[in-house]
Amino acid sequence: MGSLPFTTSDLQTSTSGVLSSPTLLCTPLMGTTVDQMLIEMRKAKEIGADLVEIRLDCLRNFNPLQDLDILIKQSPLPTLVTYRPVWEGGQYEGDEGKRQDALRLAMQLGAHYIDVELEVAYDFNNSIHGKKPDNFKVIVSSHNFHNTPSAEAIGNLVARIQATGADIAKIATTALDITDCARIFQITVHSQIPIIGIVMGERGLISRILSPKFGGYLSYGALEAGAISAPGQPTAKDLLDLYNFRLIRPDTKVYGIIGKPVGHSKSPLLFNAAFKSVGLNAVYLHFLVDDVEKFFKTYSAVDFASGCSCTIPHKEVALKCMDEIDPIAKKIGAINNIVRRPDGTLTAFNTDYIGAIDAIEDGLRELNGVSPGASPLAGKLFVVLGAGGAGKSLAYGAAQKGARVVVANRTFERAKELAEKVGGQAMTLAEVENFHPEEGMVLANTTSVGMKPKIDETPMAKHALKHYCLVFDAIYTPKDTRLLREARETGAVIVYGTEMLIRQGFEQYKNFTGLPAPEELFRTLMEKHA
Repeated sequence: MGSLPFTTSDLQTSTSGVLSSPTLLCTPLMGTTVDQMLIEMRKAKEIGADLVEIRLDCLRNFNPLQDLDILIKQSPLPTLVTYRPVWEGGQYEGDEGKRQDALRLAMQLGAHYIDVELEVAYDFNNSIHGKKPDNFKVIVSSHNFHNTPSAEAIGNLVARIQATGADIAKIATTALDITDCARIFQITVHSQIPIIGIVMGERGLISRILSPKFGGYLSYGALEAGAISAPGQPTAKDLLDLYNFRLIRPDTKVYGIIGKPVGHSKSPLLFNAAFKSVGLNAVYLHFLVDDVEKFFKTYSAVDFASGCSCTIPHKEVALKCMDEIDPIAKKIGAINNIVRRPDGTLTAFNTDYIGAIDAIEDGLRELNGVSPGASPLAGKLFVVLGAGGAGKSLAYGAAQKGARVVVANRTFERAKELAEKVGGQAMTLAEVENFHPEEGMVLANTTSVGMKPKIDETPMAKHALKHYCLVFDAIYTPKDTRLLREARETGAVIVYGTEMLIRQGFEQYKNFTGLPAPEELFRTLMEKHA
């Protein structure tokens, strides 16, 4: 596909500059009894859905006339009736004639929509020709559970659907890579008839959230995480509360975190709440990315991937896709923050070291009341445990502030390599315990020793901690590690790993938006959720 030039002008906007009809949120009902479905309908309304999808193939003992009458007439929300057969990924295995009779009955009883499969749509639509009530629409759907075809093939599929007399087309494909979503976005934007474009699977999640950006007719959100009707479906609650689905428009800027795995990241929670609090027209997503280069080539529009946070395993690989790299990030050899400039070029930063060093400096100021201006790290002996990504960040950050750096690592070679780069000293983790040429040193742990589940471990024996005036631990699960507890007991100032996490977020927000981060909001959300 190469890069797809998504521009806002592609979208059919009305004179007010807003899509003439906002994307609807539909909640599928998966109950096995009519009573369960009635409860689910009320829940869907409470959550804020616009309509419900009644999945007749989920009902155990289905009595068409009686059940449809109750479900359609008692629903507090408009209804979409689907009776999905096994051959299209559903549960119905019975007679095809009876299945279509039930759909026609749903139409007569006042359903707002029915969903019928492309395979049988031509004949079905002929059978109801001239009998359709006002405000009733037929969705003709096609599901591909294997992959996402070429844009040309999807375009032909939409044309076939249109030729059956469909009011709305529904195309659901499967994502093998996050860039597959781009083809569905392209088709959605340019479709001649209203379209529901969805890419299933975890790599397709963004297609569901960004439906309103590209003019999709509706998107599906489950009632509960366990009750999804298709792979990768988010909950309605997450769409509304986590991703601010109702605020997404054609000109909304898209940010996100690139990683693999990435679903556990709390960043969307922080950034979306922050954007909403200041009224910024932006959304922040989880980007499950396999190939970073392909991702940036495909999503090259200025308002798509306007800025990205970057996490494991892409912090090093992403470097080669950048047009410009902050000098310290280049030295560290890892980036975690990418900003797309108005000319489309990509600039990368490393805010990890800024977050940690900032927090450590504040801790030292608290201790010594050092006047602002000179860094309180200047001249300090700064011992870094670990020589991986975070170790590098802290060693470079401290050296830049004028500290004398010592790098201790399990393998001496890695310690030596990093120490030479920052003009410091190297030793093994075993040696560091007896190393105290002076009092009042600073210790920064970047190893995983003491992290969940092994929370009773520590990288440094308690008796050795008395030579340090401040101890920082990059681990934040648990927040209060054994190392920090013992450091507190020996009288050192302690700095939590959560501080590095929060402050690097402040820095990313500033790089993304040009505005200072809403620090209180970030802290409150971190306390509550992390």
